[in-house]
Amino acid sequence: MVESEVPAVSFTNVHRHFGMVRAVDGVSFDIVDGEFFSILGPSGSGKTTCLRLIAGFDQPTAGRIMIHGQTTRGVPPYERDVNTVFQDYALFPHMTVMDNVAYGLMVKKVAKADQRRRALEMLEMVKLADMGGRKPAQLSGGQRQRVALARALINRPRVLLLDEPLGALDLKLRQQMQIELKALQRQVGITFIYVTHDQEEALIMSDRIAVFNVGRIEQIGTPGEIYERPATAFVAGFVGVSNLLTGEIAARITGSNTAFSVRPEKIRLAEPGNPAPEGSCTAEGEIHNVVYLGAASRYVVALDGGGELIVIEQNLNKSAAQVAASLGQRVRLAWDRRHNQPLADGEPGP
Repeated sequence: MVESEVPAVSFTNVHRHFGMVRAVDGVSFDIVDGEFFSILGPSGSGKTTCLRLIAGFDQPTAGRIMIHGQTTRGVPPYERDVNTVFQDYALFPHMTVMDNVAYGLMVKKVAKADQRRRALEMLEMVKLADMGGRKPAQLSGGQRQRVALARALINRPRVLLLDEPLGALDLKLRQQMQIELKALQRQVGITFIYVTHDQEEALIMSDRIAVFNVGRIEQIGTPGEIYERPATAFVAGFVGVSNLLTGEIAARITGSNTAFSVRPEKIRLAEPGNPAPEGSCTAEGEIHNVVYLGAASRYVVALDGGGELIVIEQNLNKSAAQVAASLGQRVRLAWDRRHNQPLADGEPGP
């Protein structure tokens, strides 16, 4: 990530209202030049609206948006130094791959020899140099996505906007493309702003993540900060799996009714009565649900006195049969108190 003093994109108290609906509600953030910045949230959280505001496809109701220190007010999309990659690729089916990639240069009336040279450079970068003569229908989903990326990058934008670009791919291809996309961003060195509802995708690829909920930002931070130190119950519950403990249940475990979260992989299963290391939180209960996941298993433990905790444990020494046989067993749960993350609010978001 190459940093400069002027943010690549800056939002200052930006609002976008559609009648009574506040799609974006007083949002402020800066995106560092050269970083991979993800906007993460559920449907209707305002993430795609923010992308459209940056691209110029929509205008803010109030507030200010700057791109590399320049106001976007009154600047049409085609004059902004950004480009967008969509989930549906938006390739021209009647054109060859080479012509699709070179299209932006053709519109700018760049010489044909330069069009071809730069298009070939882009295709080599996305590992499709031998596919230039094919039509989009002759490519796989992953290959079409690479063509869309090459076409977006050929004009050398300073900011690339990506609106859930991997959503249409199957799981294995999506995982492969996540790695390739991050490597490509490092190679070209420009700012990527990536919209997704997939928490794992955001954690894998991002330098920083903004978690959105009902038009507002719940938290901005690195993947490690978002996952290990969620600021609110919404973030704890939306990014990965988390146990949210409040009120009487929290008080029974910690002596305080302050709400906190603890990740299920931090909790260890043991036989009842087993001593726990100093500085541990403990609770006892009965396993009333178990799911075998191959490399790990997920246990739901009903706690004595009410409430439940989810525990995820690697199957280092357990077979599927042993995991299934644990249903109904009484267990003692223990985890390091340092893994308790206090929450600014006590209830998970929608």
